[in-house]
Amino acid sequence: MQDDILAIDFGTSNSAAAILDGGRIRRIPIEDGAETLPTAVFFPLRGGGMKIGAAAARALIDGDEGRYMRALKSVLGTSLVHEKRLIGGKRRSVAEIIAEFLAEVKSRAEAATGRRFPRALSGRPVHFHSRDPERDARAEDDLRGCYLAAGFEEVAFLVEPEAAALASHGLGRSGGLGLIVDIGGGTSDFSVFRSRGGEVEILANHGIRLGGTDFDHAVSMSHAMPALGHGGELRREMGEGLLPVPNAIYAELATWARIPFLYTPETRRMAQDMAKLAVDRPAMDRLVTVLDEELGHELAFSVEHGKIAANSGADDARIAMGFIQPGLSRPVTAQSLGNALAGYRADLLTAAAETLDMAGLAPDRIESVILVGGSSLMGLVTDMASDLCPMADQTRSEAFTAVVDGLALATTRIDQPGAMAL
Repeated sequence: MQDDILAIDFGTSNSAAAILDGGRIRRIPIEDGAETLPTAVFFPLRGGGMKIGAAAARALIDGDEGRYMRALKSVLGTSLVHEKRLIGGKRRSVAEIIAEFLAEVKSRAEAATGRRFPRALSGRPVHFHSRDPERDARAEDDLRGCYLAAGFEEVAFLVEPEAAALASHGLGRSGGLGLIVDIGGGTSDFSVFRSRGGEVEILANHGIRLGGTDFDHAVSMSHAMPALGHGGELRREMGEGLLPVPNAIYAELATWARIPFLYTPETRRMAQDMAKLAVDRPAMDRLVTVLDEELGHELAFSVEHGKIAANSGADDARIAMGFIQPGLSRPVTAQSLGNALAGYRADLLTAAAETLDMAGLAPDRIESVILVGGSSLMGLVTDMASDLCPMADQTRSEAFTAVVDGLALATTRIDQPGAMAL
């Protein structure tokens, strides 16, 4: 029976949990009645319990002293996941933080349902890391270890676009061929499936390490970071001539997963030294402010909000940075957003086309393209899908819950404890 299996979509940006109850999908409200919660944590500076989800974001926005972390999933398979840092008054690794997050999801799900869940069926991207099988396998091992440390006795994995296909195939034409385009926070996954008689046959799965956090990075680097001195010049300490401002600090500041590890004495000292030599001293002083006052996540949220506003067609979309300097902001237009993200369109198109090749299908055979994941709302994704499969109907699934719905449905494939392989 699947009654003791909790389906969990542990995402880069958002997470969700569900079960199959009497043959029907039951999404579990694991945060204030909501069916999803941000995959984010906050550790108060002087100790105290970890906050997760919206509570973590509120603590950050309210200016509580502590450490905010997001995009934890993106460091799986890397050395960073087991590296311990002083966070919330205690030395912790990202693996331990993920395990604590999953343990809280488990506890809330059990409290909401009155059941015990010793087993988990988790989603995973087709590839945590593109074209790196060793690191990819290590990432799944890391995540498995986090689930076991969270109190689950067994865990199995199902690739996320396949789960989305199980939940979403009814949106396509009956008996037709469909393509799932699942663009999440950290990865882009694709599945080609055939829907027949209420059943789903998966013909091919493929994916790349590219998602919404990469889109945020590109927008931040092109729109926000120049206001902090990126792309500027430094005077030489000795001799004449100018040098370009180094890129490394800005690249890390624009990366969700790297922000918490940027606030070191060495990085702050480097920024202060650059400010003394900067041609545009006011811009470089803003970088110093961001590092000294640990404003990286506030900046990342502003970039994300500006990106979403510009993508929705708002004429006055801006990246608000008044928390760095009163009145500071930078505009984001549909055209400037498109320019910032243009390089990713080819990567998405290539990966989707490779999925069709793996299935042995020409693009004109696809009858339905089903868009899944929060970042599938971006215009470059819908345009890419239309260009690749111009004959297909394009449908939006439940952007944030299609994967967990499919995982809940897939729990019927697992019969007995000890048989968690799918």
